[in-house]
Amino acid sequence: MAEQEELSFNATAIAITEFLEVAIHTILYVRQVYPPDLFVRRKRYDAPVYQSRHPALNEYIAGAVKAVGEELVLGNVERVVVVIKDQAEIPLERFVFSLRNVIEVETDLRDTPVQNAVTAASLPQFFRSFLIKLNIMESQLSSIPLEDNPTFAIVLELRDDCAPSAAPSVLSVRTTSSEEDQTYLQGQDPSPWIPAAHQHTTAGTSENAEVHVVRAVETGVINVCPASRPPIVY
Repeated sequence: MAEQEELSFNATAIAITEFLEVAIHTILYVRQVYPPDLFVRRKRYDAPVYQSRHPALNEYIAGAVKAVGEELVLGNVERVVVVIKDQAEIPLERFVFSLRNVIEVETDLRDTPVQNAVTAASLPQFFRSFLIKLNIMESQLSSIPLEDNPTFAIVLELRDDCAPSAAPSVLSVRTTSSEEDQTYLQGQDPSPWIPAAHQHTTAGTSENAEVHVVRAVETGVINVCPASRPPIVY
């Protein structure tokens, strides 16, 4: 693919899911959810990133991101939330990736470059900016106490009236139009999806919580707006 050519719908979706995987690994390192020696330093998008060396953790993240990608191409995704929580399942921090399909693209045209979309050369620059700001943000956020034994979950929030399709059992899911976070539309629970706990979703965030917007990415096809949402104002 020519670097100055506009990206297609499918190419944009693939690029975003690849970026999410890199971002999740780096978030876990930066926020010290796991010991630093569990990660190896890499370079991606011309920025320093960190990748877990633990096979089970890598498999969980890869499976979750794959499931997100499958919903993304269907236009079902509202947000992807990385929830850092303590041993009592209480959220300590959320990293929220708001996703929005800007245009509708016919299935048979999804490999065709989209007019006025970002190019293959420019999109990595947006991702690089996010990763750099993520590292800077570390000094702006409160440290997570190690005695909380932090862990994390990946929550996929779907658009109104969207039910999750079949996917690996690796992530929590919340449908935004559902009255109960523990149930799906029409009472359907399409195994093996796991309903998300209310406190882990953006709806469970305190109204007084401060939102740190990291970097908005407008691709012209699918827009991404990452933000950090602590449970309380600092």
